[in-house]
Amino acid sequence: MSRIDTARDILATLIAYPTVSSDSNLDLIHWIADYLERHWARVEVLTNADGTKANLFATIGPEGDGGIVLSGHSDVVPVAEQDWTTDPFEMREADGLLYGRGSCDMKGFIACALAMAPYYAGRELTRPIHFAFTHDEEVGCLGAADLIETLSARGIRPAMAIIGEPTEMRVIEGHKGCCEYTTRFTGLEGHGSDPGQGVNAAEYAVRYVSRLLEIREALKARAPADSAFEPPWTTLNIGGVHGGVAHNVICGKAEVEWEFRPVVAEDMDFVKDEIGTYARDVLIPEMQSIEPKAGIVTEVIGEVAGFEPMPTNAARDLVQALTGANTAGVVPFATEAGLFQSLGCDVVVCGPGSIAQAHKPDEFVALDQLEACLDMLDRLA
Repeated sequence: MSRIDTARDILATLIAYPTVSSDSNLDLIHWIADYLERHWARVEVLTNADGTKANLFATIGPEGDGGIVLSGHSDVVPVAEQDWTTDPFEMREADGLLYGRGSCDMKGFIACALAMAPYYAGRELTRPIHFAFTHDEEVGCLGAADLIETLSARGIRPAMAIIGEPTEMRVIEGHKGCCEYTTRFTGLEGHGSDPGQGVNAAEYAVRYVSRLLEIREALKARAPADSAFEPPWTTLNIGGVHGGVAHNVICGKAEVEWEFRPVVAEDMDFVKDEIGTYARDVLIPEMQSIEPKAGIVTEVIGEVAGFEPMPTNAARDLVQALTGANTAGVVPFATEAGLFQSLGCDVVVCGPGSIAQAHKPDEFVALDQLEACLDMLDRLA
């Protein structure tokens, strides 16, 4: 069987596991573990705290530091209320395209990496090739954060990592971070005829949003002179403001959904420090002067580290050589690359399929994209 036929069959199997982020990915991870063990990989399944999900880390080749990581996330976004032509968890092939949830984001890359495992195992590798497949990337890179912590604690230091997100096999050397929060305001309800007798959670939410918008303007002046991103500064967005039960009731509860996308790590600290200080030193004391139980609590939905372009990047240079590319770019979407960068790896993002197909009904990856990925991974050995 050819490599592309193997990859196609593996992709069909991967798609058949409905690994939506809200559900377990254990069955898929155990299938991959069994497959890699049959091809002489050293495999470890790392379950999360409640045992419902797992990361997988496996190695083919010699022990020791160095080597390269082939990384992908196993979870996919929901299909609920999407108008699919056929069953999203049964792969369909038509006109050179392979349809199914996760086909490009990012089970296509995982299928290619697994299809290459027997080839890697049959060669005399001088450095290890690692496989890292994670859970919960779509909801904040939770699995990758755990995996990086584990690898760091064990002193496992790969030299490079290829994150196989769908880039149409373009070489990507950077992206912004993505930090998402829900801030909840608890006030004191009362009759709307005497607003001073209550703590209006909606009003404090509005003031909180106003301060976020001031911070947003300040971020524009912090844009690095050599920023490769468009727009070049850290952006901040208000996703939603909710609260209140009636026109004539002092609002007792409200919440603000917001996010920002840092260009540099320092901007993450800047935003959190500025809004945190404002809530702690200004808003909360005012609220609690009327109602001691009033307050503001922020829930972290996800904090994905940015992937900063670096002047020296061996992974970028290697993948350019493998693919024949002579340029590298940046993308607006976030990946797990920044987490691997924090481990000390040189990192590049490059994988089959287009991000334009991700998260949509009738998601697909083209067979020629899988073939290009297989060619890259073959030259890697």
